[in-house]
Amino acid sequence: MNLHTALVLGRVSNLPTVWTNALAALALAGALPPPGALLLLLVSLSLFYTGGMYLNDAFDAEIDRAERARRPIPAGLVDQRTVLAWGIFQLGLATLLAFTLGLGVGLAAIALGAAIVAYDLWHKRTALSPVLMGLCRFLVYLMAAMVIAGVNAPVLFGAFGLFCYIVGLTYAAKQEAYDRVGSLWPLMVLSIPVLFAASFTPGNVVALVFWLGLVGWMGWALHLLTRRQPGDVPRAVVSLIAGIALYDATLMAGVGALVPALLAVAAFGLTLLLQRWAPGT
Repeated sequence: MNLHTALVLGRVSNLPTVWTNALAALALAGALPPPGALLLLLVSLSLFYTGGMYLNDAFDAEIDRAERARRPIPAGLVDQRTVLAWGIFQLGLATLLAFTLGLGVGLAAIALGAAIVAYDLWHKRTALSPVLMGLCRFLVYLMAAMVIAGVNAPVLFGAFGLFCYIVGLTYAAKQEAYDRVGSLWPLMVLSIPVLFAASFTPGNVVALVFWLGLVGWMGWALHLLTRRQPGDVPRAVVSLIAGIALYDATLMAGVGALVPALLAVAAFGLTLLLQRWAPGT
């Protein structure tokens, strides 16, 4: 397995959105940990993400042979057992790193790992798979917040908005192999994070600017989903993935964390750039 194959398996182009999730949760919790702890947190969350993506490809190998023959396993670039072993290793290492940050962080990591495995095992078998994926990102917020002061109301508020965003996004992603969205009404859940993010903007012009950017970007992605031309659904899905960083940026701007918010905007651009090199789905 060469480096490019490894990075494609891990869908590393989406990692900046995981980092902005952590920064947003910390901003909502009200403090940043020491640089060393922050680095460990980001490494652990990154390993959870890439490990989960490895397991996703390992468990979906047979389906991918029929629907997505260009993925690394059906393309013959790497064997299924190797991908499975690396996925398990990454989740295990991510959990160990989390425990070095505290017992609460470690327990949150166990919950996150369980949610990831549950999604990878059952996402093709249940209509509730978007809920499982949403739970994964919800737990990212909680795990990050546990590094400093624990979970408070703003963290839960932001995490639930992200949960709804991911549920809508994952529903659209489930239709990607068919390049169409069968029903649009489940996407109404995407209105919830927009409304949640808007609650951070009253009296804050800077946060309002970030929110308008989020709304505009999500509107563009939803336009692609409703237009239903060839290639629109995959483009909409990767656009919504990148938009996670804009959601995080809006929340951070709303609580006065302007520098992290600007970093999240940069992460949004980085995600779009990396998606040209390593597919985001």
